[in-house]
Amino acid sequence: MFDKLSLYMQYPFVRYAVIVGILIALCSSLFGVILVLKRFSFIGDGLSHVAFGAMAIATSLKVTNNMPLILTITVVCAILLLRTGQNTKIKGDATLAMFSVGALAIGYLLMNVFSTSTNLSGDVCTVLFGSTSILTLTKIEVWLSAVLSVFVVSIFILFYNKIFAVTFDESFAQATGTKAGIYNLLIAVIVAVIVVLAMNLVGSLLVSALVIFPPLSAMRIFKSFKSVTICSAIVSVFCALTGMLISILGGTPVGSTIVAVNIVAYVLASVIGNILRRRCAL
Repeated sequence: MFDKLSLYMQYPFVRYAVIVGILIALCSSLFGVILVLKRFSFIGDGLSHVAFGAMAIATSLKVTNNMPLILTITVVCAILLLRTGQNTKIKGDATLAMFSVGALAIGYLLMNVFSTSTNLSGDVCTVLFGSTSILTLTKIEVWLSAVLSVFVVSIFILFYNKIFAVTFDESFAQATGTKAGIYNLLIAVIVAVIVVLAMNLVGSLLVSALVIFPPLSAMRIFKSFKSVTICSAIVSVFCALTGMLISILGGTPVGSTIVAVNIVAYVLASVIGNILRRRCAL
């Protein structure tokens, strides 16, 4: 098994996939904690559908390096989603559903109308579930993913206190002079960036799992924000790395394998959390 793994790791595209996968998992876990605590979990799911539509547009326009275009469209939609969700005439969940379903439908329509591929179903499946996308990254996409990942982590570290305040008590944060609207906008933009990055790893339909499962697993054991964030990052990176290695060795789909490992981690965390709570109760 180790011989086979070392053989695969000699290929640059496999090393690129592992590096980018770890970076994406780290970013997803950090802001996943915020989304779960703010009950914004479905925003990641909605933006992933928007990213699918953006990818369809890039495919229709025959854009070679499609990540910048997808990123731009997804970020713009994240801002619109946040602004429209504050409209009293259209509630947040309705806006999210409108963007999500609309983007998914338009994306599939565009891929059917403009696609020149002989295996359209396979292409759509790859985009939705990330079958081999992570293994086909170009060097430019790897560098772009690395730069964006560093940017996301830096934003989280630099604005940690403000993000913490807005996450737990937005009204109090506003009362103390924190511009909650700006930080909510920042969170929405960062989540859009994470979604675009994570599409290559797990596909557009499974992005929300990468964002949600690690924080939920951490919350089963820890209670403080800092502990949950650190644990979530460790769990996410471990699950992503384990899932990718299993996928490489077993030939299973990368995205589905990573999500399956995250599910196992959540179950184990739930068991450990229950044991710890029972011991504390004694």
